[in-house]
Amino acid sequence: MKTKLLIIICSLIASFVPSMATNYAQMADSAYNKESYTRAIELYNKALSETGRNADIYYNLGNAYYRQGKVAQAVLAYERALRINPSFEEARANLKFVNSRLEDKPEDNNSLLTRTHDNVIAMMSADAWAWVAFAAFAVLCGLIAVYIFSSNIAMRKFGFFAGIVMIFVTLYFIVVAADAANRLNDHSEAIVTVPSTLLNSVPRQPKQTEKVVPLHEGTKVQIVDSVATPDDPKSPRWYNVRIGGGSTVAWLRATDVERI
Repeated sequence: MKTKLLIIICSLIASFVPSMATNYAQMADSAYNKESYTRAIELYNKALSETGRNADIYYNLGNAYYRQGKVAQAVLAYERALRINPSFEEARANLKFVNSRLEDKPEDNNSLLTRTHDNVIAMMSADAWAWVAFAAFAVLCGLIAVYIFSSNIAMRKFGFFAGIVMIFVTLYFIVVAADAANRLNDHSEAIVTVPSTLLNSVPRQPKQTEKVVPLHEGTKVQIVDSVATPDDPKSPRWYNVRIGGGSTVAWLRATDVERI
């Protein structure tokens, strides 16, 4: 009897949590439409705390942040939406618009092949690419069967050569699915969330005589390494970062950025 009661209580709690998140999201939408952006941000964050990562809520949160003039937080929210759903065109368009208004314009120094591969990944979610890879493998198996069991010479040739092509196609789709899944859980990129920070050649507060490079809010960096600096009163950790896919790396305070 106690076991049944426990199961009923757990079921009620499980059904209650999504409804709370939905209510928070709906209340946030209402607050946003009334231009109460501070309240909308608070409610969207509550909805995220209930549901976990959600592309639509991150997108709406980014819109609310942008309306408040918090461009760094808007960029962060749009980036998180695109991590979950790479094909989210509205989030991509808004991110591109906000990036165009940043003081430090983002540059893509990647090769053409890398950019093309990134564009392919952005076409669908990781789960969708996994199904595409599975479908390609099924086609490959069918072509192998045609080559082995067909008595027609032309069909055997077709199965052989098409099968060779499908091997490479299947392997590429598997790589795309794996990369898409890895990017979903990749936290090596971060957004500068302070008005400005300084890039230094060493992980410490730069001296007045040292040459430093300023970096402004909303800029995306890739974290290459990190080091603890317990003696630094302003930041107990520094990140070694790369900007725009380039080869140059520098150090900045970990407190000045937030991981995507």
